Amino acid sequence: MQKTTRVALDVETALVYGRRILEGISRYLRASRPWSVYLEQHELGHDLRELMKRWNGDGIITRSAAHEAISLLQRRHLAVIDLGDMAPPTEFMRIQSADTAIGAMAAKHLLERGFESLACCGFSGEYWSDRRRDGFVAEVRHQGFEPALYESPRLGKQTWNRDQTELVDWIEKLPKPLGVFATNDMRGQHVLDACQRLDLAVPESVAVVGVDNDEVLCGFCQPPLTSIIPDSERIGYEAAMWLDRIMSGDASAPAVVEVPPKGIAVRQSSDVYAVSDATVASALRFIRERACQGISVKDVMDHVAVSRSWLERQFRKFVDHSPQAEIRSVQVRRCKELLKTTPLPLDKIAQLTGFEHPEYMSVVFKRETKETPGRYRKRHAESS
Repeated sequence: MQKTTRVALDVETALVYGRRILEGISRYLRASRPWSVYLEQHELGHDLRELMKRWNGDGIITRSAAHEAISLLQRRHLAVIDLGDMAPPTEFMRIQSADTAIGAMAAKHLLERGFESLACCGFSGEYWSDRRRDGFVAEVRHQGFEPALYESPRLGKQTWNRDQTELVDWIEKLPKPLGVFATNDMRGQHVLDACQRLDLAVPESVAVVGVDNDEVLCGFCQPPLTSIIPDSERIGYEAAMWLDRIMSGDASAPAVVEVPPKGIAVRQSSDVYAVSDATVASALRFIRERACQGISVKDVMDHVAVSRSWLERQFRKFVDHSPQAEIRSVQVRRCKELLKTTPLPLDKIAQLTGFEHPEYMSVVFKRETKETPGRYRKRHAESS
């Protein structure tokens, strides 16, 4: 009988990042030889040495290869894939998110929306946060701007209110409109809470971008948080693939593999153009809030009390398209969201997005996206 390969998966199940890593490992295993897998439920940062007391085997994929556990792993002569991002790489093969690319992506997103006052809010002493900050800073400086920086310990001794008071003071002093990159979604929620305490309009006065695309947390935020999507499922797949190779005697494994982000999930917290004209900013906010109620350009004109020619001219100047195009853009984005996340029929989606008839919604949707609503829904269902 062929020997069963015994593998421990030391990956946190409490966070979406870890769960997606496990999905990637599972995808690899479905297409390869089976392993005997040891998996515990735990949070990130637990003591790997405790796990090692309860298990022995051939290989391990770990997010917790802290310095004090390295000698233990060496003594066991295990094949090891290190997925940790709390500290620099060890002697074991490391697979990690391309954190500097994540930071650069956040900077580009905010710069494309016209923000020139930019800031990064992270956690001090965290390797992954430092790398994301560095990528953000490098891209912002490359474009000729200097970002503001704020950091505090992720697990500090201060109370929540003390931490938030300091964050509020920092945000209050920065020039507006302001684009803030939070180095993960939880930090993004902290920034949005600070904006709420200051009664700052998000995204008009402060736009916020997080990382991890934790859909529950991003949806919980007010307003919903834009978030960069790390390809943690691919990290899991690559980890399983390389562990399999190492356990089979392959000595060609690279020291470090960096996996680029998948993209960015744009939500309300950054869905804006940074404009210095208060009237145009008010018109954009009105459109964002009311487009799916079936408003017209005249409704926008009435709201900001200007002529159509003035409104058209200022929109072309500040956002490079017409008020009508902005209305349609908001409607189509909402259509996409409903098509991806609900089973609602097209007539109901048309009703919820401000179109009088589903046929006209389909015409507009195809014109804007180059595909029908049905095809868009099917494509995203197939990829999920």
